[in-house]
Amino acid sequence: MTTRWFLLSALLLCAPALTHAEDTPALWEKSCKNCHGPDGRAQTRMGQKESIPDMSRATWQKAESDADIRAVIANGSSHNPKMKAYKDRLTPEQMDALVRYIRTFKTQEKAP
Repeated sequence: MTTRWFLLSALLLCAPALTHAEDTPALWEKSCKNCHGPDGRAQTRMGQKESIPDMSRATWQKAESDADIRAVIANGSSHNPKMKAYKDRLTPEQMDALVRYIRTFKTQEKAP
């Protein structure tokens, strides 16, 4: 009986984390896709107009730390004033989830 209670408690504690992870694509769709595109490549009207970088490029992924990405999400971009701060609209967990989601954007870049 104790083992069952422990397993049930562990599952209930993990449920919010699973829900947040599953909600991240919907959060991207709602808050980020219009400018950054569905795949982070910024192949959108706003992405091209504002010269938003392609986040799927290996060079971009390597140059930007998780802390850098999270800071831009939280505080906006110093390079593009249209990228507003989300610190008052998103929870810290949502911002962290978006950083992890952005890290999944990768293209196959050809070697020079």
